Amino acid sequence: MKREESIDYNIKAAWHAISRMYNQQAVKYGITTSIGFVLLNINTKEGTPATKIAPLMGLESRSLTRMLKSMEEKGLIYKKPDPEDKRSVRIFLTDLGVEKKAISRETVKTFNEEVFNTIEPEKLEAFFDVIHKVNDIIDKNEIYNTKESVH
Repeated sequence: MKREESIDYNIKAAWHAISRMYNQQAVKYGITTSIGFVLLNINTKEGTPATKIAPLMGLESRSLTRMLKSMEEKGLIYKKPDPEDKRSVRIFLTDLGVEKKAISRETVKTFNEEVFNTIEPEKLEAFFDVIHKVNDIIDKNEIYNTKESVH
């Protein structure tokens, strides 16, 4: 199988293209795609428990810890103890964080509108159907359990 014919190659290539496009926009506003995605996952009014952000983004918590520290240093977020669980910390957006979140939201929205305006609804429906099925296959995590290991 040629790499261009494989599912994973095409998903990865598309994601890298999207990420590059988002980074080109983000750099204009002094942030990165990763920071933009973190901002999008923080509740503007109530904040978000720090422990909930990494799973929302599909990240390991160690990776997020460094990013949150950097975002705090840039004045995008601040931390407060969770009023219900004193062991937990909530992440809140500063005014600058709210501003950058709005830019991030608009960037994502503009891209999605362009895709939805360019690709026929039935093709998008098929795309979402396929991508959900791919995720289901991965979530079941049984692909390699039923086949013998190749050494």
